[in-house]
Amino acid sequence: MAAQSPQPEVARVDHLIVGAGFAGLCAAIKLQEDGERDFLVVEKGSDVGGTWRDNTYPGAACDVPSQLYSYSFAPNPEWSSSYSPPPEIQAYIRGVAERSGTLDRFVFDTTFDGGDWDDVEARWRVQVTGPAGTRTVLARTLTLGAGALSEPRLPAIEGIETFQGHLFHSSRWDHSVDLTGKRVAVVGTGASAIQIVPEMQRVAGHLDVYQRTAPWIIPRNDRVYGGLERRLLRRVPALGRLYRTGIYWAHEGYVPAFTIEPKMAAPARAAALANIRKGISDPALRAQVTPHFEIGCKRILRSNTYYPALAADNTELVTDRIAKVTGDAVVTVDGVERPVDVLVVATGFWTTELPIAEHVRDAAGRTLADVWQRDGMAAYKGTTVPGFPNLFMLTGPNTGQGHTSMVFIIEAQVAYLRDAIRTMRERGWAAVEPRQGAFQRWNANLQRRMKRTVWTRGGCDSWYLDEHGRNTTLWPKSTVTFRRDLARFDADAYDVRRTDPTPTREDLPA
Repeated sequence: MAAQSPQPEVARVDHLIVGAGFAGLCAAIKLQEDGERDFLVVEKGSDVGGTWRDNTYPGAACDVPSQLYSYSFAPNPEWSSSYSPPPEIQAYIRGVAERSGTLDRFVFDTTFDGGDWDDVEARWRVQVTGPAGTRTVLARTLTLGAGALSEPRLPAIEGIETFQGHLFHSSRWDHSVDLTGKRVAVVGTGASAIQIVPEMQRVAGHLDVYQRTAPWIIPRNDRVYGGLERRLLRRVPALGRLYRTGIYWAHEGYVPAFTIEPKMAAPARAAALANIRKGISDPALRAQVTPHFEIGCKRILRSNTYYPALAADNTELVTDRIAKVTGDAVVTVDGVERPVDVLVVATGFWTTELPIAEHVRDAAGRTLADVWQRDGMAAYKGTTVPGFPNLFMLTGPNTGQGHTSMVFIIEAQVAYLRDAIRTMRERGWAAVEPRQGAFQRWNANLQRRMKRTVWTRGGCDSWYLDEHGRNTTLWPKSTVTFRRDLARFDADAYDVRRTDPTPTREDLPA
């Protein structure tokens, strides 16, 4: 008789959280505050931080001011400047985690292999793999905090797999490669690319920048916080709150231009055009970098150094489409072959087809990706999905922001998650899932609002849109409205299952 393979270790927890970036850490801290201490956080990386742990490319920076890009419950008076560099953001996240007293329930270097809803147990049966091997975790709730900007998307370019030089994605930077004097090509002109290009221009022998669509770029009005200012921020906490409030409302002022009338963004458009004139003197190059769509249709970027880098003698902006990549060159559709030693692809992430959705299955074995395949990503309040009980998504469908801090959105969703768990405890419910009608009404209204936005009628093709042309990534209203809509867990929009089989009013059909 053949020997049987040993069964994987099984752990039981009340709550399993996937991801230890801003979202997962926030969920862990707030659950602990509520007395929900039986949780586990699994993280594929070796530390907290998520995006700010992984993105270490030269020139990396946040385009949201630090006072706003931080937890409201953990202000930091030590930011060095209004736009702090990634190492400071990572140190901030690490410091918050250490002070929270939750790290003893974080498991690092551990992948989320898949989760199946067990209808009998009314729990998620999750497989995770870490240094000790693969094990099973049974959890009452499953919270996905992996983020939309975590899985790099490589371009589908003919022959790219044959390239013999150094090739890497911006979020997986290879610091072992010495770029000094090399022929470097950067593919893409999005948020990461405009930060990378100036750094490459300084060290490369020659730099090619491949642009499909010119972005709108406004000046980066960064400033250093002096010693006196930081002392005041330490000693007068109200000053930090005032900074945060002012920055929040200044950014919220973009919302009408994005969601009601694009012409209201005229000041930002004027600033962007002035930025081009200041950075580039050549009329032909100016024309190449001037966008032909409404400002805001794609994310508005911030840089003072990108345009001067494009205008440098060792840089060429290439606007012809790439036809193929050979062993040592990039070939465009006009037949021009440009030799290259290092190929940097700054081509974004899987934002409209979240890879993690392929690993979450309902009781019938359908993945979340299967459910979304026909109509695209969708969730109730960006957080829950019919057919997937006790599943909560942080930064889920239509929660993204084109103007402000995602930390604000994360805190709103975590508040909703907390109230859901609190309600389940109080009412003795084993499982909750949004009703199909509530889900459909929410998303139908959301997509109706989306038709009015600059992202839909602004004349661009962006990563906000899926293959169906639907914007499944952004929130089409103010963040004030989002927080209000998620301020409480609306149990009447959910089907529930009680632990106690005795029927109550909540169990009766609506």
